[in-house]
Formats: sequence, C-alpha cells, structure tokens
Amino acid sequence: MPRIERSADVSWEGNVARGEGLISAETGAFSELPFSLPTRISKVDGKTSPEELLAAAHAGCLTMSLATELTEAGTPPTRLDVTCTIVMDEVEGQGHQIVGSNVTISATVEGASDDDLGAAIERADEGCPFSQLLKRAGAAVAVSRA
Repeated sequence: MPRIERSADVSWEGNVARGEGLISAETGAFSELPFSLPTRISKVDGKTSPEELLAAAHAGCLTMSLATELTEAGTPPTRLDVTCTIVMDEVEGQGHQIVGSNVTISATVEGASDDDLGAAIERADEGCPFSQLLKRAGAAVAVSRA
C-alpha cells in the first residue's frame, strides 16, 4: 500500500468557552462541520466534536480491516455494522485524555462460523492502524460483537 496523506482544515473564532470552529476535509467529503466546547462536553445541537470524528475514523478503519480479513478468508461479508464510542476522561496529572475506544460489531457473513468471525475480528483489530494508534497511546480498545 502506498503512503497515505489526508488533510483537514480547522478555523476557530473566539475563546474556548464561547468560540466556535469549523472543520473541513481537503477532499471536500465534508465542509465546515461546526464544533465548539459545548458540543464537545454536552450539548450536541447538530454539531460535531473531535472525539466524534475520531470515533467515525476508528469505526471506518476497523470495518475496512474486517472486510479485508473476511474476504481473504474466503467469506466476504454481506453486511458489517460497526459502532464506535470514544471515551475521554480526566487523567490525574495529564488533564483530559482519550482513555478508550469501545467498538461493537454486527456482522452478516455467510459461510463463517462464530469462531471464524471472532478470529477475523481479532486479526482486523490487530491490523487496524487506528486501533494500534490508540493502544500505543495508552487507550483501552475494546472490540465486541453485538
């Protein structure tokens, strides 16, 4: 696989408590997604947060990794539904940190036993760059089946 580089741009106006930012993807896949401190810690109001974007990235990466593992095993998935919840919490002496990523997978895969699917999920987690990044950063990554 070739080296991959992707970019996003953020603009922010105001202080952290009352300010707001906009996140845009270089590719144009999304543009000017609004975010703010309130959307990060409580009120969503149709806005996003860095943690939500990380959850989407981890879920997307793990889904592609699992689809690859299943396909290489000769049992390509019919459907994969993956939900990821990023957990940020106060860490003593370090402030707020990403401490976990909880992933739940629902898979429809013809021809794969429960054991085969479980093994494919383990390999997918091991091969997912986002799972590995989070683990190396000290976050707990939990992957389970729905």
